[in-house]
Amino acid sequence: MKKNTIKLTRKIQVNVDLPKGEERQAAIKKLYQYQNRCYRAANMIVSHLYVQEMLSDFFYLTDGIRAKLADHKKTENGILNRSRKNTTYRVVVDAFKGEVPTDILACLNQNLSNSFHHYKDEYWRGQRSVPNFRNDMPFPFSMDVFKDFVYDAYNERFSFKLFHIPFYTYLGSDYTDKSQLLYRVLHGKLKLCSSHLQLKNGKTYWLAVFEMEKEKHSLKPAKVAEASLSLAHPIVVKVGNSKLHIGNKEEFLHRRLAIQAAAQRAKSAVTYTKSSKGKKRKLKAMNRFKEKELRYVRSRLHLYSRRLIDFCVQHQAGTLMLMNQESKIKLAKEEEFVLRNWSYYDLITKIKYKAQKAGIELIVG
Repeated sequence: MKKNTIKLTRKIQVNVDLPKGEERQAAIKKLYQYQNRCYRAANMIVSHLYVQEMLSDFFYLTDGIRAKLADHKKTENGILNRSRKNTTYRVVVDAFKGEVPTDILACLNQNLSNSFHHYKDEYWRGQRSVPNFRNDMPFPFSMDVFKDFVYDAYNERFSFKLFHIPFYTYLGSDYTDKSQLLYRVLHGKLKLCSSHLQLKNGKTYWLAVFEMEKEKHSLKPAKVAEASLSLAHPIVVKVGNSKLHIGNKEEFLHRRLAIQAAAQRAKSAVTYTKSSKGKKRKLKAMNRFKEKELRYVRSRLHLYSRRLIDFCVQHQAGTLMLMNQESKIKLAKEEEFVLRNWSYYDLITKIKYKAQKAGIELIVG
């Protein structure tokens, strides 16, 4: 049975709501400690999960050792002294007890266990590598530690407490739906799920996860929209006799190449740039163009995927098929220029997310 809800993630900047001083620095230091221990725990968990999954391949072990990965109290020939999921949890709790809340470790273990078992067949076939986590990875927390969520009308911001540390949101000139989603959570019209917190480049981000109902449209599952992705036209979609070209090569590629050329000119001028603050000052202009390209591509892909789904909804197409993509992927891998500038996988991801939100079944062929 298909679920009628979908989970959305929004990246929201937050600040520690404490006056500048030792108390605020201590709170921030504690958050960095949580994040550091979390990334170390994550690498330990996936390492143990991989070894457990591949234990049957250790032909040089005795049959008794390779008997069965299960609790010996509940399963005959079991070699574990507790449940399999609890083994990785106990490993990280014993390693980091007192240094990080157990709520974080429990959520982390649950998330990684679910993810690992979802992709374990691909690990077995060698089609996917075991993830390696960096020290700036976001760390999870449950709603049990999320307290006192209120709206501060005077300062026009939302505030909450996490691990007894007060935070407030910084939305700036928000042109998205973040504030609307937070208002709906505040009034009980939307559910807030286990989320993440990330500290990166001196800023703190709350990766809030909202669970909401899918959009309700009068779609016909038997009505199929056929779409094709390419560099000449980012998306071409057809439903019956209706056809739509979304974007074009000049609009998408020309602008992207212009930004890349500007970045190359900035790179050539690095030698003559003032270096009062070293490497960061010299590369400032070049990095600005790289960020500009990423923002431009992200904006275009969101627009193209949105227009595609709107076209399907307008024609009541309940099924969306992306045609002949395997051959185009092989062509892109052979040509470096196409692979560098197509952004195929990002576009597929955004189409998949918006199709799921609208209740449209996506088939990639």
